[in-house]
Amino acid sequence: MYGIKKRLVSSYFLIILLTVFLFELFMFIAIRQYYLGHIRDSLQNKAEVSAAFYSQYLVDKSLEEQVSSLINSFAETTSAQVQLVGLNGTVLGDSTGISWGESLHTPDIKAALNGSAGEWQGRISETGEPVLSIAVPLKNGGETTGVLRLVTSLVEAYAVIEKTSLVLLLAGVVIIAVSIIISILLSATITKPIREIIKGAEEMAVGKFSVRIKKRNNDELGKLTDTLHYMAAEITRHEQLKNKFISSISHELRTPLTSIKGWVITLLSESPRYDPIVQEGLEIIDKETDRLSLLVEELLDLSRLVEGKITLHITRVNINEWVQQIAKQLTPRTKRQNIQLVIEVAPDLPDIAGDPNRLKQVLLNLLDNALKFTPNGGMIYIFANKTETGIQLSVKDTGTGIPPEDLPHIKKRFYKANESSSGSGLGLSICDEIMTLHEGRMEIYSMPEIGTQVDLFFPSTSS
Repeated sequence: MYGIKKRLVSSYFLIILLTVFLFELFMFIAIRQYYLGHIRDSLQNKAEVSAAFYSQYLVDKSLEEQVSSLINSFAETTSAQVQLVGLNGTVLGDSTGISWGESLHTPDIKAALNGSAGEWQGRISETGEPVLSIAVPLKNGGETTGVLRLVTSLVEAYAVIEKTSLVLLLAGVVIIAVSIIISILLSATITKPIREIIKGAEEMAVGKFSVRIKKRNNDELGKLTDTLHYMAAEITRHEQLKNKFISSISHELRTPLTSIKGWVITLLSESPRYDPIVQEGLEIIDKETDRLSLLVEELLDLSRLVEGKITLHITRVNINEWVQQIAKQLTPRTKRQNIQLVIEVAPDLPDIAGDPNRLKQVLLNLLDNALKFTPNGGMIYIFANKTETGIQLSVKDTGTGIPPEDLPHIKKRFYKANESSSGSGLGLSICDEIMTLHEGRMEIYSMPEIGTQVDLFFPSTSS
């Protein structure tokens, strides 16, 4: 998942990279302009001073007659290469003697022959050495008589620019690296509270409303934390009111249901006196009373479990004997529905610590569900094996199964995968609560039209 931290770091990195790149580019251009501009200005000043000196004091002779003296005179004032160029672009004199007689047609020469100072930057064709040249016109009474050209090598200047640029580049890399580290640390100050809020919200989503998230700052995240705490407190309050209401209603219903059951039994014992319709009505009332009584008991169990008012009477429970006893109790029903019950309990399983009555309630509920949803001729299996941490007891059937979209919610209170089916939707929720009280857990796996398997995990008595 492309999380907020990665997006923040990526955003910081792009901004820093762009800023450093633009700054480095500006500095590279500025350094180059500084060094080359300094050399250009120096040559320009020396060439103009020399040209002015020539125009004022040395115009009494032609340029060709005094080439040597002019070369020597101009070369004394500069370390650059001095060239005198005629009106046809031919080099008349060169302080190095290299370019004597060469014909030049570079932009600086053309500009000087036209009466203005010119500049050219390029490389010497023979050696490839980078050079900068400044050419100014030599004038006699306003008429151009030749060109003075000063040429200097840029090798050292380029070396200095390259070293300076390398230092700037390394500094940029260091700045980017440090900035990335700082951005990671800064993003952590944002994402860490978000992760804590997500973790707290996930725990609240599974019913742990007592969880409290650490409030780090009075900002939007702090406000979100306060909102989640308020929501959890309100849900807890409403849950308490609901449980109190369920408990009160269940207690109130027990008394009239007990009276109805007692009178139905009394009337049924006198059934020979009644006609068949009355007899059938009393039997229906008896069955519905039993169903209501079972629902009331489930509601009371749920209320006591949620409020922590259930007291377990822990003893050592032998898995094999416990399973066989419950299977024997269900034998008439399995025969009536033509369902085969197969029991496979591993030999020499250690005992588990638990409340036999509550554990019996769990297993009976699982087997009752299996019998409800397994068609005639189906199979129900009970497995018991030893695991690394204790005992695993599994109930598996070949019934209709549970749809995948319902499976994650099947242990929630009052949830029924099939709303038309009988039952309150509390059985699995109560079983899950009882398993939690026994420090165990319940896991459910199912595939439609294949069957369902419920695994109960118990810690061993040694653990």
